[in-house]
Amino acid sequence: MATGVLIVGVGKGTKLLQDFLTCTKTYEATVLFGAATDTYDVLGRVLSKAPYTHLTRENVEAALSKFRGPINQKPPLYSALRMDGKRLYEYAREGKEIPREIQERPVTTESLELRQWLPGGCHPYAWPDEEADEEEKLVADKVLHLDAAADKEKDNLPSTHNALDADLTQGTKRRREVEEEDDAEIGITPACKRREMSPTPTMSGARHDSGSSDDVTAPAARTQTPAEPQTSPEKLPSTTQPPVARLSMTVTSGFYVRSLCHDLGQDVGSLGIMSELVRTRQADFELGRNVLEYDDLCKAEDVWAPLLVQMLDDWREKMAKKEEDAPDPDETLEPS
Repeated sequence: MATGVLIVGVGKGTKLLQDFLTCTKTYEATVLFGAATDTYDVLGRVLSKAPYTHLTRENVEAALSKFRGPINQKPPLYSALRMDGKRLYEYAREGKEIPREIQERPVTTESLELRQWLPGGCHPYAWPDEEADEEEKLVADKVLHLDAAADKEKDNLPSTHNALDADLTQGTKRRREVEEEDDAEIGITPACKRREMSPTPTMSGARHDSGSSDDVTAPAARTQTPAEPQTSPEKLPSTTQPPVARLSMTVTSGFYVRSLCHDLGQDVGSLGIMSELVRTRQADFELGRNVLEYDDLCKAEDVWAPLLVQMLDDWREKMAKKEEDAPDPDETLEPS
């Protein structure tokens, strides 16, 4: 699901890899509205669903302005960040509450644009089939204080809903009634009711997150840039399928694209999960310009070896020029 630029260090170059974690990166992300999963993407398990028929290109585009420039972003619960010497995803997997609140961190969105809006029926994306169990939902509720978030989200929803919207709202109300009566009852709630539960998501991030940031951590099914889905006569807009937004963004280190998808979904009175992610640029390396294609690496050595040699030569030349342009430490000293 996550594809694109991957920087690999060779030999002494491995010592320089840390430098590429602090650079800016450019992504193309696909957001599917109406559902939340434990990983905040389509590879996870569904935690909840929410209305989406009120969404339009205009209100989603307007919401993007809140995520441009310097913002504070809360890292996902399913991440490799440490708290009291233990990674956050370890708490989540063990069903344990974290010792304290996850603190927001400052990040910067240098650019963020809506590239394409695809109504329901005009795209191939779908929610995952598998649902999270009730124990995981309960733990997430306690960790992220979802009751207050659910009330806030309910206030943001439009006053008029279709039948689907009404059913989802009724599911939330019933869940709260069950919790007040007896927490044990939740464990035996029928599956049909579980699918209608709270329209507020619980956990975010990737189970296999590599650490300081980011979202190119899920298993990649392919490496090429995905073709954009296009509307065809056979696929007409439909209210029975959620819409999709394709975003393009340039962000700083520590930015979680999955968290953006989640936050955007909540901001427009729905939910959102990441359905596809392409890292088109990291530092000076950019798709289609100065990277090795994965398909070429799968071919014979006489295909990829000359390309690799040229890339290494270009890198050495660049590093040599950088050293030449660096100021001489002796020349910067003030005279005695």
